Amino acid sequence: MSTWNAAQSADFRGPLDVTGAATAVVDAQDTVIGWSLAAEELLGYRPHEIVGQPLSVFLPPRPNPSPPLAPDDAAPALGDPFRSNEIRVARHRDGHELLVATAVCHLPGPGAAERVVVATKLKDLRVWESRLALLHGLATQSPVGLAIYDTNLRLTWCNTAYEREIGRPYADFGGMRADELYSEGRFVTRGYPRTLDAVMHHVLDTGEPILDLHFLGRPPSDPEQEHLWSCSYYRLQDADGHVIGVCEDAFDITERHKAQRRLALLVEAGRGIGTTLDVLVTAEKITEVAVPEFACAVTVDLATAVLDGEAPPTGGPAPTELVRAAHRSAGASGQRDPAGPADGARPQGPRPPAAVAYPPGSPQERSLASGGRVRDDTTLVVPLRAGNSTLGLVTFARDPGAAAFDDDEIALADELVARTAVSVDNARRFTRERTAALALQRQLLPQHVPQQSAVELAHRYLPTDDLSGVGGDWFDVIPLSGTRVGLVVGDVVGHGLQAAATMGRLRTTVRAFAQMDLAPDELLTRLDDLVGQSAEEQWGELGSPGGPFEDVTTGATCLYAVYDPVSRRCVMARAGHLPPAIVHPDGALTYPDLPAGPPLGLGGLPFESMEIELPVGSLLALFTDGLVEARDRDIDHGLQTLGEVLADRDASLEELCDRAVARLLPDGTTADDTALLLVRTRELGTTQVAEWELPAEPVAPGHARELATRQLRDWGLEDLSFSTELVVSELVTNAVRYAAGPLHLRLIRDRTLLCEVADTGHTSPHLRHSRDDDEGGRGLFIVAQLVQRWGTRYTRSGKTIWTEQSFPADGDG
Repeated sequence: MSTWNAAQSADFRGPLDVTGAATAVVDAQDTVIGWSLAAEELLGYRPHEIVGQPLSVFLPPRPNPSPPLAPDDAAPALGDPFRSNEIRVARHRDGHELLVATAVCHLPGPGAAERVVVATKLKDLRVWESRLALLHGLATQSPVGLAIYDTNLRLTWCNTAYEREIGRPYADFGGMRADELYSEGRFVTRGYPRTLDAVMHHVLDTGEPILDLHFLGRPPSDPEQEHLWSCSYYRLQDADGHVIGVCEDAFDITERHKAQRRLALLVEAGRGIGTTLDVLVTAEKITEVAVPEFACAVTVDLATAVLDGEAPPTGGPAPTELVRAAHRSAGASGQRDPAGPADGARPQGPRPPAAVAYPPGSPQERSLASGGRVRDDTTLVVPLRAGNSTLGLVTFARDPGAAAFDDDEIALADELVARTAVSVDNARRFTRERTAALALQRQLLPQHVPQQSAVELAHRYLPTDDLSGVGGDWFDVIPLSGTRVGLVVGDVVGHGLQAAATMGRLRTTVRAFAQMDLAPDELLTRLDDLVGQSAEEQWGELGSPGGPFEDVTTGATCLYAVYDPVSRRCVMARAGHLPPAIVHPDGALTYPDLPAGPPLGLGGLPFESMEIELPVGSLLALFTDGLVEARDRDIDHGLQTLGEVLADRDASLEELCDRAVARLLPDGTTADDTALLLVRTRELGTTQVAEWELPAEPVAPGHARELATRQLRDWGLEDLSFSTELVVSELVTNAVRYAAGPLHLRLIRDRTLLCEVADTGHTSPHLRHSRDDDEGGRGLFIVAQLVQRWGTRYTRSGKTIWTEQSFPADGDG
């Protein structure tokens, strides 16, 4: 309505129509004998002023005749006034000139009237011609299908585009109903009726136009392929406002819709593919994205080396040993997977992916041979390539009889497979690194924890999930002198190979310090010093990292405890680690108020030890935070749950370990690795331990030999009497000579025979080779040859020199 007013919008007459245009009736001498109101409005002359005047008053003659009316006419010239259609310059009553289009109609027969001259403004004629061209274009050239249905919804007119959709001339289908032409079609836009009949009736009844409804159907001209149209409907009325029908315009947006679906598929692929570092899950993601939107069935086959984290050889032939990594089909109509389950899901549980073999001449076999894409009817095979390596194949399949993959769909498949290949290769690299880190970690963790006389043991270690990577948690059980045992649990910050290597360094250092019989607080102090030195080496003088790896040693936590089965006392200290859980024989659970101490490498505060006495049968649980802390659970709740599990006194340690893992880690994985060490304390009674106090006098060595010999006889170890007398004599003699009393002699019959001599001195004897002229210095050398091991440990009151001797082959030790 921008160029037509309401009256003109209902007037379908042209601007040169005699009923509306400026009209003059002239006689044979071109004298005006009739004048219309429209002529008065156009040229300004009233009838009584112009009637009887010659035509040249308002339409002057011109010297050259003008050409007939044409759409691109330029300024006209004056000439013969009797042409039927031409452009003339007219003169208004007020003297100004205007450009008009004229038409002449001869009036044969009797009477004075010879001709009728019709004129209108040239611009009005041009507007009318533009409208005619528009209507003609819509009817013959427009790609939008136009159709008019009457009030009974029968087709009364359509344009050429609509005829092309039907595939027949209008005469063959005019008068048919829309639902008859598209009997199987339906509207897919939500919130609207699904049939053409219902939508058109709604427009006829309400007069409300409906725009951009999506209609899905098969046009008669292409019955094998579904098309999608964007349809709009509006009611048609005549000049008096009577409803005469409904107009439909429909534009085929099938290709645009396919492009939008392809784009949506790529967006979905971007959200789904590459979100995990698991090779099999990544392979499964492309099947989830592509089925059923792109293909009826999708299969992903990978080289066996990829699953192991290795890359197939580059530059050579494609791998021939492939396994079925993922398969998905769109219900029963999809292809069955001969190497996997019928439902298309990836096998669950421990069953590995099955090997696949391709028949000779199959698309997959041809793709492997050529190294490129293969399209065969409704099957499309695209190789998974990363760099110059072929990681596997992706097979897209459609139902027999379905449309083949076109060029745009092949490009989409290439993009999907390319994204999958990058993600599979990333997952493969992560698998390789994780496998190496796990192997390193397993080698650095205790391979076998020997049974100890001091405690009963059980342990569990769970690595992190695939996303987080290998962590740095560790535990250890260290045999110490005097049948004591050292218990260690620790946690290194971070994940990956460096965390595992750092864990190995700390575990080795703790074992080395533990063999020196250091007290727990002193051991952590020395460990903290070493960690601090290591951190300084990682940073340059100006405070910038001095190497390619960040320092993960600083901030590590550790708990170290030493249990003595003779005294039943446990000494422990911690560096930023969680305290242990202690369950007493009566079932009471406690978390000792052990001074925390700072994490390793931070310094600033000293470490403090706590010594407690544990009744026989007490349960001691050492663990890392990965066991009791999770994203959806605070640490207090985890500690409470752990206490509930450990409270069962009738369960074995192995059962308690399994229950703790099942309760606290129900999924079997966690974002942080987990270490759990359970020990139940034992005691060495008087039948296994003999202890005496001796004065620091010259007679002490002889008395000590007698006491040791008598005790060995009571234990049935007479075969060790000679060597034990020499050991006792030498150690007591050194104590009398170089230290102050009183002296303590202790024999322990355990898995070996232990002999300990304690004094108040703080100097340790050293093993050395004596020269030929030396009068002494050979005693300790002789002792070292007679025993399996020997050493010195320091206490607050002095030192203890200890030896171990193996039992004879037929001994009862």
